[in-house]
Amino acid sequence: QVQLVESGGGLVQPGGSLRLSCAASGSVGSLYIMGWHRQASGKQRELVATIASDGTTNYADSVKGRFTISRDNLKKAVYLQMNSLKPEDTAVYYCRHRVTRLGLVYDSWGQGTQVTVSS
Repeated sequence: QVQLVESGGGLVQPGGSLRLSCAASGSVGSLYIMGWHRQASGKQRELVATIASDGTTNYADSVKGRFTISRDNLKKAVYLQMNSLKPEDTAVYYCRHRVTRLGLVYDSWGQGTQVTVSS
């Protein structure tokens, strides 16, 4: 069991910045992928960014150059620095922990944190 707690969401004006944090606890493991996903009202949840244990990152095209994902393995935490925010970035942001064991994929999700970009 992995527990994830997100923080850092809020209301920000277009062009502003926010930093999301996600703290993991429980059976986190040593080789795992952490990621951020988001779900806007009335839309499907979509991938924002992921970071593997070796630091390899992956970003959705819509956030490349504006968002940066990072992790602290000692703290079992993952972060999402969001710059140049746009109204279309408004969504609930979810942290995800993914581990593969014996060929099976296990995902754990946080409760989500609301990000609203509006003037």
